Amino acid sequence: MSKIVVFGAGGRAGVRVVAEAVGRGHEVTAVVRDPGKYVDLSGDGVRVVAGDVTDAASVAGEAAGQDVAMQVAARLDMSSEEFYAAASRALVDGLGRAGVSRLVALGIGSLLEVSPGVRLIDTPGFPADARAFSLGHAVEMEVFEGSGLDWVVLAPPPVFLDGEASRTGRYRIGGSQVPASAEGDPVFSYADLAVALVDEVERAQYHRVQVAVSY
Repeated sequence: MSKIVVFGAGGRAGVRVVAEAVGRGHEVTAVVRDPGKYVDLSGDGVRVVAGDVTDAASVAGEAAGQDVAMQVAARLDMSSEEFYAAASRALVDGLGRAGVSRLVALGIGSLLEVSPGVRLIDTPGFPADARAFSLGHAVEMEVFEGSGLDWVVLAPPPVFLDGEASRTGRYRIGGSQVPASAEGDPVFSYADLAVALVDEVERAQYHRVQVAVSY
């Protein structure tokens, strides 16, 4: 059993990560900006707290005494680059102060490669607004790469994930390329993304790298 602090615990990925981790017997500190909006997160094995992933002091305070940190937070009230730059720097600083070296983070599939050295966002015709959002995640990884953290970023397929599908526990992981898919294949679900993220917390299979995860 591990003590896990989850930043962004109230989001679509976050609530499922919390449920998955608690279901396996882990103790979870669920960090959200306004705990009053997330009373459903509370329960055995979960401590819901107010925090700000863009503030190093807040990160350090909530990460104190934890074994692993998870970053699944996003903000839509500020630019992607501004948010992920601030969050990644605060995580590096705050986790360092707290003595937490392991970070499992949720990435974005558009930063995966379509061919060696060519990211999806760099292909002709890729939408400008989606590219701008993706570049925030790119900044985040640059900050992680320059740090001493033992980080990993799991990047799901570059599509809207299924928020309704039930957990199957099935997925494949590895590599830096956009996963191949065929017409009629199921859309990767948030529930199984949570399985992959918590598996990586438990197994620590990947280190200082972005990896693809999909069906």
